Amino acid sequence: MDETGPAGPLPYEGVWRFTAPAVDASVPQARHAVRDLLTRQGVPVSDDVAHALLLIVSELVTNAVRHAAVLSPVLAVEVAVGPEWVRVAVEDEHPYRPTALETDHGRTGGRGLLLVREMTREAGGACDVVHTASGGKVIWAALPLKHALS
Repeated sequence: MDETGPAGPLPYEGVWRFTAPAVDASVPQARHAVRDLLTRQGVPVSDDVAHALLLIVSELVTNAVRHAAVLSPVLAVEVAVGPEWVRVAVEDEHPYRPTALETDHGRTGGRGLLLVREMTREAGGACDVVHTASGGKVIWAALPLKHALS
């Protein structure tokens, strides 16, 4: 339930969006920007969830840089914070909708979305890939601010 009460939204609630070039240097820049945003806004995120969230941002931006840059030289990162959850999303203009690959122990790469899916599930959250009106895609993950007890 997303009730904010009569006083309105909590001080840390909001939606922030920034763009970055689809280049390798954007991966740590996006991770640091999200970390700094969470700190600056005073988002009451647990250490476990913050760590998972930053790893998810790194994986999603890396995927956009590696697989979408040819058709999408710019990517967008969005952070949305509600009273009890935080959602990160990475948008690009490449039409390909990736799927989380099954574990293949013989491969050294290609497990980023599987990792995102597993971290999200373990935290009690949700993730998905959706198409944009312009033909691109958004890959998002939403996690509860407090780590879910298993």
